[in-house]
Amino acid sequence: MFDDAITLPAWLFYVLLIAAAYAIVMSVLFPSVRWFVRRRLNRAVDRINDSLHITIKPLQRTRRQILIDQLIFDQEVIAEIENIARETGKPRDVLQQEVKRYAREIVPAFNAYVYFRIGYWLAKKIARFLYRVRVNAADQHGLATIDKETAVVFVMNHRSNMDYVLISYLAAEQVTLSYAVGEWARVFPLESLVRAMGAFFVRRGSQNPLYRKVLARYVHMATQSGVCQAVFLEGGLSRDGRLSEPRLGFLDYMLRYYDPHNDRNITFIPVGINYDRVLEDKNMLGWEDRANRPGKWQNFNKFLHFMRVNLFSSSRSRWSRYGYASVNFGIPISMRDYALERGLVFRVMDKEQRVGEVENLAHHLMDAIRLVIPIIPIPIIATVFVQANGQALRSLDIMARADQLMDAMMQRGAAMRPNQKPRHKTMADALENLKHRHIVFEKDDHFTVNPAFDGLLTYYANSLSHWWR
Repeated sequence: MFDDAITLPAWLFYVLLIAAAYAIVMSVLFPSVRWFVRRRLNRAVDRINDSLHITIKPLQRTRRQILIDQLIFDQEVIAEIENIARETGKPRDVLQQEVKRYAREIVPAFNAYVYFRIGYWLAKKIARFLYRVRVNAADQHGLATIDKETAVVFVMNHRSNMDYVLISYLAAEQVTLSYAVGEWARVFPLESLVRAMGAFFVRRGSQNPLYRKVLARYVHMATQSGVCQAVFLEGGLSRDGRLSEPRLGFLDYMLRYYDPHNDRNITFIPVGINYDRVLEDKNMLGWEDRANRPGKWQNFNKFLHFMRVNLFSSSRSRWSRYGYASVNFGIPISMRDYALERGLVFRVMDKEQRVGEVENLAHHLMDAIRLVIPIIPIPIIATVFVQANGQALRSLDIMARADQLMDAMMQRGAAMRPNQKPRHKTMADALENLKHRHIVFEKDDHFTVNPAFDGLLTYYANSLSHWWR
């Protein structure tokens, strides 16, 4: 009986052979390879942590599925499911599946190798390819002595989508940043790279209470775990160049249960960003006119034109075309000190009182950001033209007025020292930049504003308008 031969069709034999090979790989080889890779990765993270001022937190090294499960079974999320089920009659299983989908959508998949070997390299190359990058700090000693166990939150103005790239590049030697990114980035393969960089996706303006609860619990969990985060208080890009009113959502999520006596301290670092050229400037001015917004194909054509112009030009030509990208880091604000001075314990406040105090903090942070928005050549020259009200100006008059304007801003407390004022040659290059873009006309050394770009010039001047309006 046991000596009888059994014949199988060739196709079935190959199927069984593949299934057996798959079982061996998944049960024997794959766990061994995963263990080896994870061991190497942990060693790499330990080496990186030795060089960072704010180290990579355990939450960032936790498996993504574990974090998703924590959100799914969070007590407050479960309580929200019960409330919605009672109010709407929606089955709890359906709501639980929605929570699972939201959690998978929000939770990042931080990878230290991707962050430092790919993300940092790309950010550095792109930032330095487009701009001449300049960075200053209002309190260098204060930044260097921040408690390593504090939850650091960079709060900044939002001028361009380049902000993500610029701050990631400049901060990478000190911290790893976790951003909230809009749904625009949820496209293959960008989505996987964004998640690996530690960013999490957010549905802007969503009024779904269950989604907002899941998002709030993740932000709270990340903050209390000490994950360093970067928040654009305006919520979106500035449409007119000025700082917009702050959005309270993320601050409220961070502080809703905050007790300065018992919880981990939160340190807010104001960051001011400014550009001699914002890549999306014309798009921002025409944003309200939906019919004339550029589509994806038009944006792609602009990208191809940009690459054609810049890949075959010298670094000097690129600098003349795009100028400076400047970042100022302000004086750190300790949330523990802020709350204790005012007797605030957010955990015990009712919603109305809490939101009022969060709004006060948001305006306090926005004022701190205004103080450190960089004063750079093109916004200064744009301000000179706006104040001239259409009057033709000679180049020497422009330089003299720009110099007087910078002096007046410094007297009012702007984050600039006399030795940081741009040189005459730098200002002349900025004026040539505006002429090259046809924003201003020049005839016999008399410069006038091109009426077609009057709004664009005002857009750049508005980045400094809080000093002169």
